[in-house]
Amino acid sequence: MKKVYISMSTGIIHGGHIQIIQRASELGLVIVGVLTDKVVASYKNYPILPFEERVKIISGLKGVSQVVEQDEFSPKKNLMYYRPDYLVHGDDWKSGFQEKLRKECISIMNEIGGELVEFPYSELKEYSVLENEIRSKSALPDVRRKRLRDLLRLKKCINSIEAHNGLTGLIAEKTTVLQDGKTYQFDSMWVSSLCDSTAKGKPDIELVDMSSRINTLNEIMEVTTKPIILDGDTGGLVEHFVYNVKTLERLGISAIIIEDKTGLKKNSLFGTEVEQTQDSIENFTAKIRAGKKAQRSKDFMIIARIESLILEKGMEDALKRAFAYTAAGADGIMIHSRKKEPDEIFKFVEEFRKKDKITPIVVVPTSFNQVTEEEFESRGVNIVIYANQLTRTGFPAMQKAAITLLENHRAYEVDQFCMSIKDILNLIPEEG
Repeated sequence: MKKVYISMSTGIIHGGHIQIIQRASELGLVIVGVLTDKVVASYKNYPILPFEERVKIISGLKGVSQVVEQDEFSPKKNLMYYRPDYLVHGDDWKSGFQEKLRKECISIMNEIGGELVEFPYSELKEYSVLENEIRSKSALPDVRRKRLRDLLRLKKCINSIEAHNGLTGLIAEKTTVLQDGKTYQFDSMWVSSLCDSTAKGKPDIELVDMSSRINTLNEIMEVTTKPIILDGDTGGLVEHFVYNVKTLERLGISAIIIEDKTGLKKNSLFGTEVEQTQDSIENFTAKIRAGKKAQRSKDFMIIARIESLILEKGMEDALKRAFAYTAAGADGIMIHSRKKEPDEIFKFVEEFRKKDKITPIVVVPTSFNQVTEEEFESRGVNIVIYANQLTRTGFPAMQKAAITLLENHRAYEVDQFCMSIKDILNLIPEEG
Protein backbone atom coordinates (compact mmCIF):
# COMPACT_ATOMS: atom_id res chain seq x y z
CA MET A 1 0.00 0.00 0.00
CA LYS A 2 0.98 3.60 -0.45
CA LYS A 3 2.19 5.67 2.49
CA VAL A 4 0.57 8.82 3.86
CA TYR A 5 2.23 11.30 6.23
CA ILE A 6 0.44 13.67 8.63
CA SER A 7 1.93 16.04 11.22
CA MET A 8 0.03 16.41 14.49
CA SER A 9 0.64 18.32 17.70
CA THR A 10 -2.72 18.52 19.39
CA GLY A 11 -3.34 17.42 22.97
CA ILE A 12 -7.07 17.22 22.30
CA ILE A 13 -8.66 15.05 19.65
CA HIS A 14 -11.97 16.15 18.16
CA GLY A 15 -14.06 15.12 15.18
CA GLY A 16 -12.05 17.23 12.77
CA HIS A 17 -8.88 15.27 13.52
CA ILE A 18 -10.69 11.92 13.29
CA GLN A 19 -12.17 12.89 9.95
CA ILE A 20 -8.85 13.91 8.40
CA ILE A 21 -7.20 10.66 9.58
CA GLN A 22 -10.07 8.59 8.15
CA ARG A 23 -9.83 10.35 4.81
CA ALA A 24 -6.05 9.96 4.81
CA SER A 25 -6.36 6.21 5.52
CA GLU A 26 -8.32 5.84 2.30
CA LEU A 27 -5.14 6.87 0.47
CA GLY A 28 -2.84 4.35 2.18
CA LEU A 29 -1.04 3.48 5.43
CA VAL A 30 -1.08 6.54 7.70
CA ILE A 31 2.14 7.64 9.42
CA VAL A 32 1.56 10.37 11.99
CA GLY A 33 4.51 12.56 12.96
CA VAL A 34 3.83 13.77 16.50
CA LEU A 35 5.56 17.07 17.28
CA THR A 36 7.76 17.01 20.38
CA ASP A 37 6.99 19.19 23.38
CA LYS A 38 9.85 21.51 22.47
CA VAL A 39 8.52 22.03 18.94
CA VAL A 40 4.96 22.62 20.16
CA ALA A 41 6.21 25.14 22.70
CA SER A 42 8.07 26.97 19.93
CA TYR A 43 4.91 27.91 18.02
CA LYS A 44 1.98 27.30 20.35
CA ASN A 45 1.46 27.33 24.09
CA TYR A 46 3.29 24.80 26.21
CA PRO A 47 1.45 21.49 25.48
CA ILE A 48 -1.27 20.52 27.94
CA LEU A 49 -0.34 16.84 27.50
CA PRO A 50 3.31 15.71 27.30
CA PHE A 51 4.70 14.09 24.16
CA GLU A 52 4.45 10.53 25.51
CA GLU A 53 0.74 10.92 26.31
CA ARG A 54 -0.01 12.45 22.91
CA VAL A 55 1.75 9.52 21.23
CA LYS A 56 -0.43 7.06 23.17
CA ILE A 57 -3.63 8.87 22.23
CA ILE A 58 -2.80 9.16 18.53
CA SER A 59 -1.52 5.56 18.37
CA GLY A 60 -4.92 4.34 19.53
CA LEU A 61 -6.86 6.11 16.78
CA LYS A 62 -8.48 3.99 14.09
CA GLY A 63 -6.69 4.42 10.76
CA VAL A 64 -3.25 5.24 12.22
CA SER A 65 -0.66 2.68 11.12
CA GLN A 66 2.48 4.19 12.67
CA VAL A 67 3.40 7.04 15.00
CA VAL A 68 6.83 8.67 14.78
CA GLU A 69 8.58 11.60 16.45
CA GLN A 70 8.79 14.90 14.57
CA ASP A 71 11.48 17.01 16.24
CA GLU A 72 11.20 20.03 13.94
CA PHE A 73 8.19 22.10 12.94
CA SER A 74 8.91 21.34 9.30
CA PRO A 75 8.26 17.67 8.39
CA LYS A 76 11.14 17.83 5.87
CA LYS A 77 13.42 15.38 7.70
CA ASN A 78 10.67 12.78 8.11
CA LEU A 79 9.42 13.25 4.57
CA MET A 80 12.90 12.58 3.18
CA TYR A 81 13.29 9.53 5.44
CA TYR A 82 9.87 7.86 5.00
CA ARG A 83 9.31 9.14 1.44
CA PRO A 84 5.51 8.98 1.60
CA ASP A 85 3.33 8.98 -1.49
CA TYR A 86 1.06 11.60 0.06
CA LEU A 87 1.44 14.43 2.54
CA VAL A 88 -1.95 15.27 4.06
CA HIS A 89 -2.65 18.64 5.63
CA GLY A 90 -5.59 20.95 6.30
CA ASP A 91 -5.98 23.84 3.89
CA ASP A 92 -5.59 26.41 6.69
CA TRP A 93 -1.87 26.87 5.93
CA LYS A 94 -2.43 28.52 2.55
CA SER A 95 -2.04 31.89 4.26
CA GLY A 96 -0.35 33.16 7.39
CA PHE A 97 3.08 32.28 8.75
CA GLN A 98 2.82 28.64 7.52
CA GLU A 99 2.46 29.67 3.87
CA LYS A 100 6.23 29.48 3.43
CA LEU A 101 6.29 26.00 4.97
CA ARG A 102 3.57 24.84 2.56
CA LYS A 103 5.69 25.88 -0.42
CA GLU A 104 8.67 24.00 1.01
CA CYS A 105 6.58 20.84 1.49
CA ILE A 106 5.24 21.00 -2.07
CA SER A 107 8.83 21.20 -3.32
CA ILE A 108 9.88 18.21 -1.18
CA MET A 109 6.94 16.09 -2.31
CA ASN A 110 7.75 16.88 -5.94
CA GLU A 111 11.36 15.87 -5.31
CA ILE A 112 10.42 12.45 -3.86
CA GLY A 113 7.65 11.84 -6.41
CA GLY A 114 4.81 12.37 -3.94
CA GLU A 115 1.77 14.61 -3.74
CA LEU A 116 0.32 17.11 -1.29
CA VAL A 117 -3.34 16.44 -0.49
CA GLU A 118 -5.23 19.19 1.35
CA PHE A 119 -8.55 18.70 3.08
CA PRO A 120 -10.77 21.60 4.16
CA TYR A 121 -9.95 22.73 7.68
CA SER A 122 -12.88 22.10 9.99
CA GLU A 123 -14.50 25.35 11.10
CA LEU A 124 -17.34 23.90 13.15
CA LYS A 125 -18.18 26.17 16.06
CA GLU A 126 -18.11 23.23 18.49
CA TYR A 127 -14.43 22.60 17.72
CA SER A 128 -13.44 26.25 18.10
CA VAL A 129 -15.31 26.40 21.41
CA LEU A 130 -13.42 23.31 22.60
CA GLU A 131 -10.07 24.81 21.59
CA ASN A 132 -10.97 28.09 23.32
CA GLU A 133 -11.79 26.16 26.49
CA ILE A 134 -8.40 24.45 26.40
CA ARG A 135 -6.72 27.81 25.84
CA SER A 136 -8.66 29.29 28.76
CA LYS A 137 -7.47 26.49 31.04
CA SER A 138 -3.87 27.25 30.12
CA ALA A 139 -4.40 30.77 31.48
CA LEU A 140 -5.59 29.56 34.88
CA PRO A 141 -3.24 30.67 37.70
CA ASP A 142 -2.09 27.21 38.80
CA VAL A 143 -1.38 26.14 35.21
CA ARG A 144 0.23 29.38 34.13
CA ARG A 145 2.42 29.85 37.20
CA LYS A 146 4.31 26.57 36.71
CA ARG A 147 4.90 27.02 33.00
CA LEU A 148 8.14 28.99 33.37
CA ARG A 149 9.74 26.14 35.32
CA ASP A 150 8.35 23.68 32.76
CA LEU A 151 9.95 25.64 29.92
CA LEU A 152 13.29 25.80 31.73
CA ARG A 153 13.22 22.00 32.02
CA LEU A 154 12.30 21.66 28.36
CA LYS A 155 14.71 24.20 26.83
CA LYS A 156 18.24 25.18 27.81
CA CYS A 157 17.55 28.86 27.12
CA ILE A 158 14.23 30.71 26.89
CA ASN A 159 13.45 34.29 25.93
CA SER A 160 11.11 36.95 27.27
CA ILE A 161 9.79 40.21 25.81
CA GLU A 162 8.41 43.18 27.68
CA ALA A 163 4.70 43.85 27.77
CA HIS A 164 3.13 46.88 29.42
CA ASN A 165 -0.56 46.53 28.53
CA GLY A 166 -3.02 44.12 26.94
CA LEU A 167 -2.08 45.02 23.35
CA THR A 168 1.66 44.51 23.82
CA GLY A 169 0.78 41.30 25.67
CA LEU A 170 -1.07 40.10 22.56
CA ILE A 171 1.94 40.96 20.39
CA ALA A 172 4.15 38.91 22.74
CA GLU A 173 1.59 36.10 22.71
CA LYS A 174 0.95 35.84 18.97
CA THR A 175 4.13 36.83 17.15
CA THR A 176 5.59 33.77 15.41
CA VAL A 177 8.35 33.49 12.82
CA LEU A 178 9.08 30.53 10.54
CA GLN A 179 12.78 30.30 9.69
CA ASP A 180 14.76 27.40 8.22
CA GLY A 181 11.98 24.92 8.95
CA LYS A 182 11.76 25.97 12.60
CA THR A 183 9.30 28.22 14.38
CA TYR A 184 10.26 30.88 16.86
CA GLN A 185 8.13 32.77 19.34
CA PHE A 186 8.56 34.44 22.71
CA ASP A 187 8.47 31.99 25.59
CA SER A 188 7.38 34.44 28.27
CA MET A 189 6.63 38.08 29.06
CA TRP A 190 8.55 40.57 31.17
CA VAL A 191 6.50 43.26 32.90
CA SER A 192 9.06 45.98 33.48
CA SER A 193 8.73 48.76 36.04
CA LEU A 194 10.47 51.09 33.56
CA CYS A 195 7.98 50.39 30.77
CA ASP A 196 4.98 50.30 33.10
CA SER A 197 6.00 53.66 34.58
CA THR A 198 6.75 55.15 31.16
CA ALA A 199 3.36 54.07 29.78
CA LYS A 200 1.77 55.99 32.65
CA GLY A 201 3.99 59.04 32.11
CA LYS A 202 5.76 58.53 35.44
CA PRO A 203 9.50 58.42 36.29
CA ASP A 204 11.12 55.03 36.93
CA ILE A 205 11.68 55.54 40.67
CA GLU A 206 9.29 52.96 42.13
CA LEU A 207 6.61 55.67 42.07
CA VAL A 208 3.99 53.35 40.56
CA ASP A 209 2.77 51.29 43.50
CA MET A 210 2.07 47.56 43.56
CA SER A 211 -1.70 48.03 43.25
CA SER A 212 -1.20 49.81 39.92
CA ARG A 213 1.35 47.19 38.84
CA ILE A 214 -1.20 44.48 39.58
CA ASN A 215 -3.79 46.28 37.44
CA THR A 216 -1.31 46.16 34.55
CA LEU A 217 -0.68 42.47 35.18
CA ASN A 218 -4.42 41.77 35.14
CA GLU A 219 -4.83 43.63 31.82
CA ILE A 220 -2.14 41.44 30.27
CA MET A 221 -3.25 38.18 31.86
CA GLU A 222 -6.86 38.58 30.73
CA VAL A 223 -5.86 38.24 27.05
CA THR A 224 -2.73 36.03 27.17
CA THR A 225 -1.55 32.64 28.42
CA LYS A 226 2.26 32.87 28.47
CA PRO A 227 4.16 32.90 31.77
CA ILE A 228 5.00 36.30 33.23
CA ILE A 229 8.17 37.49 34.95
CA LEU A 230 7.63 40.65 36.99
CA ASP A 231 10.24 43.35 37.53
CA GLY A 232 9.90 43.84 41.28
CA ASP A 233 12.47 46.66 41.60
CA THR A 234 14.04 46.35 45.08
CA GLY A 235 11.14 44.35 46.46
CA GLY A 236 10.46 47.11 48.98
CA LEU A 237 10.34 46.49 52.70
CA VAL A 238 10.62 42.86 53.76
CA GLU A 239 7.27 43.15 55.53
CA HIS A 240 5.65 44.29 52.28
CA PHE A 241 7.55 41.89 50.05
CA VAL A 242 6.14 38.76 51.72
CA TYR A 243 2.57 39.91 51.06
CA ASN A 244 3.38 40.81 47.46
CA VAL A 245 4.84 37.35 46.91
CA LYS A 246 1.60 35.76 48.12
CA THR A 247 -0.48 38.05 45.89
CA LEU A 248 1.61 37.47 42.77
CA GLU A 249 1.65 33.73 43.36
CA ARG A 250 -2.13 33.69 43.72
CA LEU A 251 -2.54 35.65 40.47
CA GLY A 252 -0.48 33.10 38.54
CA ILE A 253 2.72 35.11 38.02
CA SER A 254 5.67 32.77 37.44
CA ALA A 255 8.54 34.82 38.84
CA ILE A 256 9.60 38.10 40.38
CA ILE A 257 13.07 39.60 39.97
CA ILE A 258 14.28 41.88 42.76
CA GLU A 259 17.49 43.93 42.72
CA ASP A 260 19.93 44.32 45.59
CA LYS A 261 19.71 48.11 45.93
CA THR A 262 18.24 50.35 48.62
CA GLY A 263 16.91 53.88 48.82
CA LEU A 264 15.32 55.84 45.96
CA LYS A 265 15.48 53.65 42.89
CA LYS A 266 17.39 54.93 39.85
CA ASN A 267 17.58 53.03 36.58
CA SER A 268 20.61 50.74 36.46
CA LEU A 269 21.74 52.03 33.07
CA PHE A 270 22.75 55.30 34.79
CA GLY A 271 25.35 53.29 36.70
CA THR A 272 27.60 55.46 38.85
CA GLU A 273 26.44 58.65 37.12
CA VAL A 274 23.77 58.95 39.81
CA GLU A 275 23.85 58.02 43.47
CA GLN A 276 22.80 54.38 43.94
CA THR A 277 23.26 52.29 47.07
CA GLN A 278 23.66 48.53 47.08
CA ASP A 279 22.03 46.59 49.87
CA SER A 280 24.13 44.49 52.22
CA ILE A 281 24.32 40.75 51.60
CA GLU A 282 22.84 40.16 55.05
CA ASN A 283 19.75 42.31 54.43
CA PHE A 284 19.11 41.07 50.91
CA THR A 285 19.45 37.39 51.80
CA ALA A 286 16.98 37.99 54.65
CA LYS A 287 14.51 39.39 52.09
CA ILE A 288 14.97 36.35 49.84
CA ARG A 289 14.44 33.95 52.75
CA ALA A 290 11.31 35.79 53.86
CA GLY A 291 9.88 35.69 50.34
CA LYS A 292 10.58 31.98 49.91
CA LYS A 293 9.03 31.23 53.28
CA ALA A 294 5.89 33.17 52.34
CA GLN A 295 5.15 31.38 49.07
CA ARG A 296 2.70 28.50 49.05
CA SER A 297 3.72 26.54 45.95
CA LYS A 298 7.01 25.24 44.60
CA ASP A 299 6.28 26.78 41.19
CA PHE A 300 6.79 30.48 41.96
CA MET A 301 10.33 31.79 41.45
CA ILE A 302 12.20 34.55 43.26
CA ILE A 303 15.19 35.67 41.17
CA ALA A 304 17.94 37.86 42.64
CA ARG A 305 19.32 40.65 40.49
CA ILE A 306 22.93 41.62 41.22
CA GLU A 307 24.01 45.24 40.65
CA SER A 308 27.71 44.84 41.48
CA LEU A 309 28.91 45.23 37.88
CA ILE A 310 26.59 48.19 37.30
CA LEU A 311 27.99 49.95 40.38
CA GLU A 312 31.58 48.93 39.51
CA LYS A 313 32.03 46.86 42.66
CA GLY A 314 33.90 44.18 40.73
CA MET A 315 33.52 40.56 39.70
CA GLU A 316 34.49 39.14 43.09
CA ASP A 317 31.68 41.04 44.81
CA ALA A 318 29.17 39.93 42.17
CA LEU A 319 30.08 36.26 42.57
CA LYS A 320 30.14 36.46 46.36
CA ARG A 321 26.61 37.84 46.30
CA ALA A 322 25.43 35.29 43.73
CA PHE A 323 26.45 32.32 45.87
CA ALA A 324 25.04 33.94 49.01
CA TYR A 325 21.70 34.62 47.32
CA THR A 326 21.35 31.08 45.96
CA ALA A 327 22.24 29.70 49.40
CA ALA A 328 19.40 31.85 50.79
CA GLY A 329 16.97 30.18 48.38
CA ALA A 330 16.98 32.37 45.26
CA ASP A 331 15.60 30.40 42.30
CA GLY A 332 17.74 32.24 39.79
CA ILE A 333 20.41 34.92 39.39
CA MET A 334 20.16 37.92 37.10
CA ILE A 335 23.48 39.56 36.32
CA HIS A 336 23.35 43.02 34.79
CA SER A 337 25.82 45.24 32.96
CA ARG A 338 25.61 48.54 31.11
CA LYS A 339 28.74 47.96 29.02
CA LYS A 340 28.31 47.47 25.28
CA GLU A 341 30.74 44.56 25.24
CA PRO A 342 29.54 41.34 26.92
CA ASP A 343 32.93 40.35 28.33
CA GLU A 344 32.13 40.85 32.02
CA ILE A 345 28.79 39.07 31.64
CA PHE A 346 30.51 36.11 30.01
CA LYS A 347 33.18 36.09 32.72
CA PHE A 348 30.56 36.09 35.48
CA VAL A 349 28.65 33.20 33.86
CA GLU A 350 31.87 31.21 33.40
CA GLU A 351 32.94 31.66 37.02
CA PHE A 352 29.47 31.02 38.43
CA ARG A 353 29.04 27.84 36.39
CA LYS A 354 32.29 26.41 37.81
CA LYS A 355 30.51 26.03 41.15
CA ASP A 356 26.82 26.03 40.21
CA LYS A 357 25.67 24.11 37.13
CA ILE A 358 21.94 24.25 37.87
CA THR A 359 20.66 27.65 39.05
CA PRO A 360 19.15 29.59 36.11
CA ILE A 361 21.08 32.68 35.00
CA VAL A 362 19.16 35.64 33.56
CA VAL A 363 20.57 38.41 31.35
CA VAL A 364 19.06 41.60 29.90
CA PRO A 365 21.08 42.47 26.77
CA THR A 366 19.96 46.08 26.39
CA SER A 367 23.53 47.38 26.10
CA PHE A 368 25.39 44.25 24.95
CA ASN A 369 22.78 43.66 22.26
CA GLN A 370 24.90 41.99 19.56
CA VAL A 371 24.98 38.63 21.36
CA THR A 372 22.53 36.03 20.03
CA GLU A 373 20.38 33.76 22.16
CA GLU A 374 22.34 30.81 20.76
CA GLU A 375 25.63 32.19 22.10
CA PHE A 376 24.09 32.97 25.48
CA GLU A 377 22.82 29.39 25.63
CA SER A 378 26.23 27.95 24.74
CA ARG A 379 27.78 29.87 27.63
CA GLY A 380 25.25 28.73 30.22
CA VAL A 381 22.59 31.50 30.24
CA ASN A 382 19.01 30.29 30.69
CA ILE A 383 16.75 33.34 30.30
CA VAL A 384 17.25 36.25 27.90
CA ILE A 385 14.98 39.24 28.53
CA TYR A 386 14.26 41.87 25.88
CA ALA A 387 13.29 44.38 28.51
CA ASN A 388 12.08 47.52 26.74
CA GLN A 389 12.13 47.17 22.95
CA LEU A 390 8.35 47.42 22.39
CA THR A 391 8.21 50.62 24.43
CA ARG A 392 11.27 52.11 22.74
CA THR A 393 9.95 51.41 19.23
CA GLY A 394 6.28 52.14 19.91
CA PHE A 395 6.62 55.63 21.35
CA PRO A 396 8.79 57.06 18.52
CA ALA A 397 6.29 55.69 15.99
CA MET A 398 3.39 57.42 17.77
CA GLN A 399 5.37 60.65 18.05
CA LYS A 400 6.17 60.49 14.33
CA ALA A 401 2.47 60.04 13.53
CA ALA A 402 1.54 63.04 15.69
CA ILE A 403 4.14 65.26 14.00
CA THR A 404 3.06 64.11 10.52
CA LEU A 405 -0.60 64.92 11.28
CA LEU A 406 0.34 68.43 12.44
CA GLU A 407 2.60 69.05 9.46
CA ASN A 408 0.07 67.96 6.83
CA HIS A 409 -3.22 68.93 8.51
CA ARG A 410 -4.72 65.59 7.44
CA ALA A 411 -4.33 61.83 8.02
CA TYR A 412 -3.40 60.68 4.48
CA GLU A 413 0.38 60.83 4.94
CA VAL A 414 0.22 58.82 8.18
CA ASP A 415 -1.56 55.83 6.62
CA GLN A 416 1.64 54.50 5.02
CA PHE A 417 3.08 53.54 8.42
CA CYS A 418 -0.20 52.65 10.16
CA MET A 419 -1.32 49.13 10.99
CA SER A 420 -4.67 48.43 9.35
CA ILE A 421 -7.78 48.37 11.50
CA LYS A 422 -8.46 44.87 10.18
CA ASP A 423 -5.07 43.63 11.44
CA ILE A 424 -5.73 45.15 14.84
CA LEU A 425 -9.13 43.46 15.02
CA ASN A 426 -7.55 40.12 14.05
CA LEU A 427 -4.92 40.56 16.78
CA ILE A 428 -7.53 41.04 19.47
CA PRO A 429 -9.48 37.80 20.05
CA GLU A 430 -13.22 37.52 20.26
CA GLU A 431 -13.98 34.75 22.69
CA GLY A 432 -16.87 32.69 21.37
